[in-house]
Amino acid sequence: MRLADGIAILPLFLTAVSATGAIHLKGGTIIAYNKQAKGLKIIRGGSVVVEKDSITGVYDSPPSRLPPGTETVDVTGKIITPGFIDTHRHGWQTVFKTMASNTTLIEFFGRYSSFVAPFFWNATDVYDSQLAGLYEALNAGVTTSLDHATSTWSKDAADAGLQASIDSGARVFYAFTFANITGLITVDELHPVFRQLAKKPSLKTSPTELGIAYDGWGPNPNVPEINKMMALAKELKVSVITTHSLQGPWGFSNSPEDIHALNYLNISIPIVFSHASFLTPAGADLLRSTNQYISITPESEMHYGQGHPVSYNIQDQASLGIDTHITFSTDILTQARIWLQQTRYERYLDVLEQNKLPGSNPMSAEQAFLLATRNGALALRRDDLGAIMVGAKADLLVWDGNSPALLGWVDPVAAVMLHASVGDLEGVMVDGKWVKKGGKLVAKGYPDARTKFLKTARRLQAVWKAMPLPEVPAEFNGNPVVHPPRVDVVRGPGDGYGNIYL
Repeated sequence: MRLADGIAILPLFLTAVSATGAIHLKGGTIIAYNKQAKGLKIIRGGSVVVEKDSITGVYDSPPSRLPPGTETVDVTGKIITPGFIDTHRHGWQTVFKTMASNTTLIEFFGRYSSFVAPFFWNATDVYDSQLAGLYEALNAGVTTSLDHATSTWSKDAADAGLQASIDSGARVFYAFTFANITGLITVDELHPVFRQLAKKPSLKTSPTELGIAYDGWGPNPNVPEINKMMALAKELKVSVITTHSLQGPWGFSNSPEDIHALNYLNISIPIVFSHASFLTPAGADLLRSTNQYISITPESEMHYGQGHPVSYNIQDQASLGIDTHITFSTDILTQARIWLQQTRYERYLDVLEQNKLPGSNPMSAEQAFLLATRNGALALRRDDLGAIMVGAKADLLVWDGNSPALLGWVDPVAAVMLHASVGDLEGVMVDGKWVKKGGKLVAKGYPDARTKFLKTARRLQAVWKAMPLPEVPAEFNGNPVVHPPRVDVVRGPGDGYGNIYL
């Protein structure tokens, strides 16, 4: 079909996108968002028009008029979705990937955390590892990340992590961590560092924004320290605040009740509670009344034994996150799929334990899709993210509808949520710019970043290989540490547990 103004249809991803030209995605099936209904709207054979960094048109057929110089991309047979949103991530740790496949959370704290790494890492290491991790995420369709940046243990390290976020081209909410690290830095010493980062000129032209991460809200908070930090957050208009919230036997807190007691929960800045695995009914009520969200990290909470016994009950105030991608998947699609099936399992079990049979499915693919996209935007209070609609940022994914996994699809939501993989992802756009085309990363800095990362990774991995494993403590935060029963997958002697092959 000929388009208005004689604009020819170009093969998919044939040309690079100019900095000022508009883009017309024509003929695909669009998983758009109906803001009034707060649900999805499927448009088959539709069009999406992007100008600069935003979506300016969503149509059920080719528009009659397009901006001069528009590049038209034929996406017939493909599925167009918004980019995925990750509301909890530690990007700088990418170097440790595959080294901690059987680790526990207690071991993680004593071996891979920001209370150990800064004594072996330099700022270049932080930059290389953060950048490689973000390219990995972009390749998987994660266009927005809330990075709980625990690598802010020095001015140079903090700046390196932020610069890597900017250079990646991803939409990163870089949540600068205020933490006291014995023998290295104090929260007070981090204030001028944060002020300096906020003045960084490249922030103004990047989709990256500054936030704050802090884990000292309770149960015994340093109130003057918190007040000073929150005054800084207000003064510099940070985009988001995030905290690790983990109660129960783990002995941490940082609960909604803790922050509410300090009069900081019902504020204009969004606060994201990562994990919130043992959220109380009172805490859930506070989240709803103040419109604050949790970040469920399904694979992390399974891997590390954090658990998520009550998170199913607060999904209306929940989003999805990755956490420590060094030990498992880096993509939100996997997290959404795991969470969907885990929720179904738990709700089915509620019925089966009553010796009854389930007559309906307790969670839908659409609900999982919303958790992976729109709910992340709501957690960040960004109405212009996580959706395909006019006025939203142009963070888009193009899925190959003719791949072996998707061939013959009918329902595009089910196709993506239950059948697709990263291998089916042809294109990724952030802020109106392609970062993946034709199934390959095209971010201009990626080849050089890959080379530098491998050099950094091999050096640091050698250090950690030589580092003795920490002893398992008898107790942690006042609770006894025990070994769970080990499974057996081999008949006869031995259980098949094996080793970590470093």
